Amino acid sequence: MSMMRSDPFREADRLVQQLINAQGGTERALAVPIDAYRRGDTFVVEVDLPGVEPDSIDLTVEKNVVTLRAERRGPWGQQIEPLVRERPHGSFSRQLFMGDNLDLDALAADYNAGVLRLSIPVHAAAKARRISVSNTETNRDGQGS
Repeated sequence: MSMMRSDPFREADRLVQQLINAQGGTERALAVPIDAYRRGDTFVVEVDLPGVEPDSIDLTVEKNVVTLRAERRGPWGQQIEPLVRERPHGSFSRQLFMGDNLDLDALAADYNAGVLRLSIPVHAAAKARRISVSNTETNRDGQGS
């Protein structure tokens, strides 16, 4: 049973952004790298969001899809002339498609040192559990052994 499926459109979006950039676009695609792992009965996703203000993070859940939207603002304005602009700025979003075995109603989010950590417990029904096995074997007299 999978806990998270990849977003099939993410790679296509990245390729389209590279094509736009190759044709003279000035904005770079905002890559949002993640790590995902299971720790006991909790599924954890860590998202790198350096330079993002906590108030710009918007996290929503609909069915089994977690959508993250955020913005990294730059210092650009009328009084600033960029000389080198390599760090990506702007808005971005990322969708994470979660498995049915996760309890998204109990999702917790924490943002610290530029890393957003999502903690999602596994549904109780999906947790591994020990099943007792009874012995129904009987002897020839019809008596239990």
